[in-house]
Amino acid sequence: MNIPLQNLAEPYVLEDNDRGTFRVNRRAFVDPAVLAQERSKIFDCSWLYLAHESELSKPGDFLTRAVGGRELLFVRDNDGVPRAFYNTCPHRGALVCREKRGKEKLFTCMYHAWTFDLQGKLVQRPEAERYSAAAQDGMHDLVPVAQLDDYRGLYFVNFDPDSADLVTYLAGTTEYIDLTMDHSEVAMEIVQGDQEYGFQANWKLLAENSFDSYHGLPTHATYFDYIMAAGGQLGESLTGLSEPKDLGNGHAVIEYGAPWGRPIAKPVAAWGEEGAKECAAILARLTERFGKERAERIAYNNFNMVIFPNFVINNIMAITLRTFFPDLPDRQRVKAWTLAPVDESEAMRERRLYNFLEFLGPGGFATPDDCEALKLCQQGYSNLAGAGWNDISKGMGQSETISNDEEQMRIFWREWDRRMAAAER
Repeated sequence: MNIPLQNLAEPYVLEDNDRGTFRVNRRAFVDPAVLAQERSKIFDCSWLYLAHESELSKPGDFLTRAVGGRELLFVRDNDGVPRAFYNTCPHRGALVCREKRGKEKLFTCMYHAWTFDLQGKLVQRPEAERYSAAAQDGMHDLVPVAQLDDYRGLYFVNFDPDSADLVTYLAGTTEYIDLTMDHSEVAMEIVQGDQEYGFQANWKLLAENSFDSYHGLPTHATYFDYIMAAGGQLGESLTGLSEPKDLGNGHAVIEYGAPWGRPIAKPVAAWGEEGAKECAAILARLTERFGKERAERIAYNNFNMVIFPNFVINNIMAITLRTFFPDLPDRQRVKAWTLAPVDESEAMRERRLYNFLEFLGPGGFATPDDCEALKLCQQGYSNLAGAGWNDISKGMGQSETISNDEEQMRIFWREWDRRMAAAER
């Protein structure tokens, strides 16, 4: 099924506003030629999430991470400046750093002992005198990524030196990043540890799923029954913002109310009187900082946001950051972290981690359900010859759209199609 894009007689996305239909060609989920174009036209020139600033809190702190098909080394140098390099020795290409994270003064390649400082400079190599003068002057330093920048402590990389700056790319997502980072008047941090798993489904299926409210009740019915039995309350967002929102550049968000407790300032009965009092105190501080309307939005409103192409912020019963990258057309790797205020109490941190693991963790109520559903979709695409299109039309032609509609997915697919169409020209 390796059909080059330019030879396809049919398009990948068909949007008919007159009829109220939006369809996606299932070849987009199975064709290796599509994935090759995605790597070139999407992952090679988009801002991709790398890490949060709290993961490199002191000079010498480092982490290694695979991002967009590249192995990267992210380090804070002796001056406190964050730097991102390709994790490959300029000599023969071996990984310079094999550890996931830690603290170092120097990085030494195990193959031939070439050694680099925290700024990526080659500082030592055996038998250096055997190299010509031309090979002595910066030629063998670690190679930095083209662009590294952050917004509110979220660091992103871009492999294209000509791409627009990060804030321009993030567009309207900054409003929701601000809502997340404003949970703390001190700072936010990644709770130690991360979760990594993979499953057999195309990466775009998880992008869709990450803000697909339509599947919530039927797919996760057991969780909602559990939450209601534990004292949760169904409800709408206090600000009335329940429609999908186009944030520009393919990014989209849904904002809504939900029955679960939020470990910022929305208690549930299971948290008892102590939890209710702590949430009331947090809400009072938020109100003093931001005023009543914004404080209640921070406290009560949930949102699921996808920053195109593959970075998710789920600010729901806990704050989850998630990335996912394709290995093959039908396989992906997922990494997830939970974000929290550094100054929250021990009891609130416990509630947060419980919420995170209970619903969003690989063994929680939701994630296994989602992985199974998306795997079933991928298996269904074996019927491509007879049943070749996905439908993403819900809400089209209606007087208003709601979070249970599919406009947020259409926003993603319009940007995907724009970039892939550019690939054909």
